[in-house]
Amino acid sequence: MMFLSSDALERARRVRLVVFDVDGVLTDGRLWYGPQGEMLKAFHAFDGHGVKMLQQAGLRTAILSGRDMPAVVERARELAIEHVLQGVQNKRRAFDALLRRLRVARAAAAYMGDDVVDLGVLERCGFACAPHEAHDAVRSVAHCVPSAPAGGGAAREVCEFILEAQGKLGRLVRRYRG
Repeated sequence: MMFLSSDALERARRVRLVVFDVDGVLTDGRLWYGPQGEMLKAFHAFDGHGVKMLQQAGLRTAILSGRDMPAVVERARELAIEHVLQGVQNKRRAFDALLRRLRVARAAAAYMGDDVVDLGVLERCGFACAPHEAHDAVRSVAHCVPSAPAGGGAAREVCEFILEAQGKLGRLVRRYRG
């Protein structure tokens, strides 16, 4: 069952930008290495379609990651995620710079992260989300903790919650019915 803070619905209604961490959010957090030492990532189609639905509803999307991976660039390209910040040492500073560049208020930004390196952003954004596998300190500041696992639908649940809060989910789903 999804955890929601008492003000989660109100916070989700204000969201105009949704920013995702990668490892432990859009993936299950495991690091896979190939025979040449290359790092591999597994992404879930549910999460990807959730991102596409946000974009179809007019919301902006971004990735903010401490790692720098070609697989993330490729996944972001597939999903038309315009803003991809990788190799970020200070996520709070990078998040603040992104908001300034896009002219988005903190209250209108959602962030989904899973580890203590994400706390600076989670504590500043308007709608903080974390998978249920996230570090205790992260879950303690989250307004939304989905029931699906990280890298297995957690991001999709967050996307759909935001869209439902804004009255946009039903219209998007009806498009697929013909």
